Amino acid sequence: MTTQFGKGCHLHLIDGSAFIFRAYHALPPLTRKSDGLPVGAVSGFVNMLQRYVETNTGADAATHVAVIFDKGSHTFRNDMYDQYKANRDAMPEDLRPQMPLTRDATRAFNIACEEIEGFEADDIIATLAHQARDAGGRVTILSSDKDLMQLVGGGVEMLDPMKNKRIDSDGVVEKFGVGPERVVDVQALAGDSVDNVPGAPGIGIKTAALLINEYGDLETLLDRAGEIKQPKRRQTLIDHRAQIELSKRLVQLDCDMVLPFDLDSLEVRTPDPETLLGFLAEMEFRTVTKRIADKLGAEPPAVAVPTATPDVAAPEAVPFDADSYECVSDAAALGVWIDRIYARGYVAVDTETTGLNEMIAELVGISLCVEPGQACYIPLTHKASAADDLFGSDDVAEGQLDFDTCLAMLGPVLGDETILKIGQNMKYDAKIFARLGINVAPIDDTMLMSYAMNAGVHNHGMDVLSDRYLGHTPIPIKPLLGTGKSAITFDRVPIVDAVKYAAEDADITLRLWQQFKPQLHAKKVTTVYETLERPLVPVLAQMEMHGVQVDRDTLSRMSNAFAQKMAGLEHDIYEMVGHKFNVGSPKQLGEIMFDEMGLEMPDGKAPSKGKTGAYSTGADVLEDLATIHDLPRRILDWRQLSKLKSTYTDALQEHINPDTGRVHTSYSIAGANTGRLASTDPNLQNIPVRSEDGRRIREAFVAAPGNVLVSLDYSQIELRILAHVAGIDALKQAFKDGIDIHAMTASEMFDVPLDKMTPDVRRQAKAINFGVIYGISGFGLARNLRIPRSEAQGFIDRYFERFPGIRTYMDNTVAFAKEHGHVQTLFGRKINTPEINAKGPHAGFAKRAAINAPIQGTAADVIRRAMIRMPDAIAGLPAKMLLQVHDELIFEVDAGSADALIATARDVMENASDPAVKLDVKLAVDAGKGANWAEAH
Repeated sequence: MTTQFGKGCHLHLIDGSAFIFRAYHALPPLTRKSDGLPVGAVSGFVNMLQRYVETNTGADAATHVAVIFDKGSHTFRNDMYDQYKANRDAMPEDLRPQMPLTRDATRAFNIACEEIEGFEADDIIATLAHQARDAGGRVTILSSDKDLMQLVGGGVEMLDPMKNKRIDSDGVVEKFGVGPERVVDVQALAGDSVDNVPGAPGIGIKTAALLINEYGDLETLLDRAGEIKQPKRRQTLIDHRAQIELSKRLVQLDCDMVLPFDLDSLEVRTPDPETLLGFLAEMEFRTVTKRIADKLGAEPPAVAVPTATPDVAAPEAVPFDADSYECVSDAAALGVWIDRIYARGYVAVDTETTGLNEMIAELVGISLCVEPGQACYIPLTHKASAADDLFGSDDVAEGQLDFDTCLAMLGPVLGDETILKIGQNMKYDAKIFARLGINVAPIDDTMLMSYAMNAGVHNHGMDVLSDRYLGHTPIPIKPLLGTGKSAITFDRVPIVDAVKYAAEDADITLRLWQQFKPQLHAKKVTTVYETLERPLVPVLAQMEMHGVQVDRDTLSRMSNAFAQKMAGLEHDIYEMVGHKFNVGSPKQLGEIMFDEMGLEMPDGKAPSKGKTGAYSTGADVLEDLATIHDLPRRILDWRQLSKLKSTYTDALQEHINPDTGRVHTSYSIAGANTGRLASTDPNLQNIPVRSEDGRRIREAFVAAPGNVLVSLDYSQIELRILAHVAGIDALKQAFKDGIDIHAMTASEMFDVPLDKMTPDVRRQAKAINFGVIYGISGFGLARNLRIPRSEAQGFIDRYFERFPGIRTYMDNTVAFAKEHGHVQTLFGRKINTPEINAKGPHAGFAKRAAINAPIQGTAADVIRRAMIRMPDAIAGLPAKMLLQVHDELIFEVDAGSADALIATARDVMENASDPAVKLDVKLAVDAGKGANWAEAH
């Protein structure tokens, strides 16, 4: 019978997470004998609950009790401040599958078990404590968490169950130097490195307590900060007021939650012996099962003892055996695998499809792996292969699981928040499943783990990783699919061969994950992986699936216009040469320039030749010649138009998806060493914007009826980062004063007053700005500007004289790279520099890359951070994020909400840095909107 909570009642609130982590760290690893499931933390948690039940007696015993847990990692505090708890290490992998079992254990003891999405356990505890106190009851919080000490007083106390020490108001004063009512003020000032609460730099608990005791409360202190005698302390409080006020909101517990249960439902209940003992037996806790059975006066159930202890060998000790993989062809067999997945708490998953384009490829089969060497393949849509049917009919091959049955069974597993899904390039598989209505989460990605650790060392494809880290060469795909006209799609591969190939992929992925996951911490890149790599996967998947609308007629008109301009250039070229030739033929062009016309290279060297004996006429050669002759300039212009036509205006028409009417690019997260995203199939990031023709292509990217496109572009972000990392005061001040940096450079380099600046002169200054900071040579700048080398070198010399900090930054960065073998972004991303000590032609490139990487990489990290935060920020707006083009984000939004989107997105982008990475120069974002991309930019 339920007793109404009120006077005389005593509520115990148990901090479940604290119990779990105490149990996990206090006990050695323990696995369930029957299947190797980690259960050490569960065992410790059960013992703690049992001890609590046994000691909850006497006049001071609880009448009501609940164990409160955290549900998920994202709470309302992350919406306030995206770096809240961002520096915490990922949950240990052997603890993850034990978390749901601790909930099961709580319920088995018949104790209320509560958790609420979006709120921390502390907030639930705070609300319950206030409700109980207001109802006239007493509250004891079983925890030593300092954040809960703000609740003490007025009938609420804490008990550290490990030390059996009670914490009352005096105990809080002993800990914080203030009473419970001022704990949040002290925490707001002191911050919290564990939860990544910023606080006031340089102020600790003791100083914070002194200040609060002197001024009474935080608000009064901040209002009167100018009265503080110590200059540094005074300035800290004045400069960081907003940060301190944010910190208070972060540490203040929510005491007014709307709870889906009431205090009466938390009444102490006697456990049901059958339920409790059944759970303990299932966990194979023989000793505790017998002890609790004796306490309850019940017969202990039999605990299964395996006839043979499984050999849980290290991943590298389990040999690869393609013949041992299982073909899952019925629901019963899949059910067994699903049970194994839930027992493990994680699964490596891979898909086989009819192609590489995730927006049109069809799912053929799914492979799973839960232990090294133990993997399966689920064939779903294989057709009769050539071996089965000489006529290659579309008849379904025998021995497959029904497609809908498989998705109905496996879909909930793939979407279960308690099961970790491990993949290699998981974005591909996630999009395949998303098209079938299945959201895959949470995920780990071995490709991105490798990228976080080894950017610049090697690529991160499965074959490379398997060979390098597992010493195993995977089954190749080419012999299965064939090549050329005789090539087949995977649905035509015989199932017996598909099982070996596909299941091995999942097996390799799991083994790589077991190696890589602990290495992230050892190599100090856990934060990079967890905050910049993994959370970007679902964001990009959504962008790619939404796509961008492209107007086919506009592209067609542009193709015709480009063809006409190319014909005009060809006419001019023929007149210069004196006769017609194939302008697109490098061999003919070389003979004309060097044999017929006798052109000489600017450096006086003889023109180079390739292996066939033909002259080299690549872009670098033509750019050098263009500084002194008009013909190569015209050839370059012709080639640019030819590329625009073939790569964009012609090819983009072929990329329009027939089902969606949109173009769906694919972003490679691990493509560039610096963290920049790469866009492929089609590449939408390299559309030239320096020429008018290149800019016009953006006119073909249009908004759907009723919508507009919005462009938000970081303004000179790399120069702003340079000003910060190189400590260039002149640049910092120029940005602070709102001066156009390129125009300022042009004025100083070319002696042109700002009010007489032309777009062409400013463009040249822009080339100098970006070229010099990346270590460009006089030769390279001469190519870019099509000017003599001596003139270009003069610009560079004057630039270093004007901004001496740049040379210092370059020298220091190269020296760091040589000593450590890598450089680093402000956010901790490591870009390895294996060739930094090389000699010969690679030496210059390696140095320039090392100089470039921290700046370009930091800019890439900033926009990644913005993209990760963006979906939640714009969730209430009729808008979608469509494209990322280096420093620019493109959105499609209802026309009436464009200004609201700009305000929201700009705020996210301009504040995408980090309190720990406070830039000396504020980030700025330019915004525009229009019916097409060109109008929006």
